[in-house]
Amino acid sequence: MSKSKYNVQTPDDLCDKYGADALRCYEMFLGPLEQAKPWDTQGISGVYNFIKKLWRLFPEDNNFDGGEPTKDALKTLHKAIKKVTEDLERYTFNTEVSTFMIAVNELSSQKCKNKQILSELVVLVSPYAPHIAEELWERLGYTTSVTEATWPKFEEKHLIESNFSYPVSFNGKMRFKLDLPVDFGKEEIEKALFAHEKTAGYLAGKDPKKIIIVPKRIINVVV
Repeated sequence: MSKSKYNVQTPDDLCDKYGADALRCYEMFLGPLEQAKPWDTQGISGVYNFIKKLWRLFPEDNNFDGGEPTKDALKTLHKAIKKVTEDLERYTFNTEVSTFMIAVNELSSQKCKNKQILSELVVLVSPYAPHIAEELWERLGYTTSVTEATWPKFEEKHLIESNFSYPVSFNGKMRFKLDLPVDFGKEEIEKALFAHEKTAGYLAGKDPKKIIIVPKRIINVVV
């Protein structure tokens, strides 16, 4: 931007239209701090939509779920904690904003209203969108500032998959998926395969010529 090209846009105008948090996140989202990048305010609408989607995660009546979080919600949260904490130390703020967008999309799909999950998410977001973070923190029922909260601790156990969804193919064509524990060996996988209701239909009374099992990858039956 430059005055000679008449394309100067003041921060005040953008703050009035989108809010300070959206402008702040958008500036970080543009790319690494040490690199030059073109200024284009058209992209700010995407970050603004992210801010609105974050707000909509919180129920209007502030009736949060105080029970145990789901495994999916914990996985989403701890993926974000790991990524944001690592990137914060490297000052790669653009990837952190992307991580928030992914986390908010996943939690929205999960219809997560869990207070524990949302509380830790707000703490993660607070250095990047401090104004909305303070408002959401208050809605969660806290009486102190979010800046006084403890930074969330990453726990590897929430990212460890207990099951694997095997694509089951017959003669090279994928027919269905079979969810099995990741620690199953080939014999256990084969037993589970033949116990599945769909297997008999695809065998059509024939004995399989070959069964190819690659643990945590594929199952292929040659008939």
